[in-house]
Formats: sequence, structure tokens, C-alpha cells
Amino acid sequence: MIGRAAMALAWPWNWPYLNPMVQPISTQHGMIAAPRPQGGVASAIVWGAASLGGLAVCGAAALWFHYGTTVFFEMIAAGISACF
Repeated sequence: MIGRAAMALAWPWNWPYLNPMVQPISTQHGMIAAPRPQGGVASAIVWGAASLGGLAVCGAAALWFHYGTTVFFEMIAAGISACF
């Protein structure tokens, strides 16, 4: 309420309890470095999949240039029909 006298938060006999709460906190001694993220395995999987995909694209381009488009598409169609 505005205009009324503020109540005391602690009475005089409570100061031994409240004094430790008012002390400043030292952050320099308590700081620890953040740990490095552990993403080594996930990163290796992603790089391996990207490498495998890149090799597949390079192999397809090599077959395209060596056999031509008609034979290339026939080989792909034959491979897909062999799977089913």
C-alpha cells in the first residue's frame, strides 16, 4: 500500500541469521569452463554418409560419361527391376 510505513523485513534479533545471506558471492573462484560438446560420433556418421553419397554421385557420373545416356539409363532400369 502506498503511503503507509514499510514493514521491517527482519527484526533486530534475526540479524545473525540474515548476515550470511547478504555476503557478496565471489564468482572468480567458482567459475568453471563449459565442457566441449561431445559430438564426435555423430559428426563421423554425417561425414561418412556425405562421403558415401559423394562417391555414389561420382560413380554415376563416371558411368554416364563412359557408356552414354542410353546405356546408363538401361543399366539403372535393369538394376531397379532386378530388385523387385
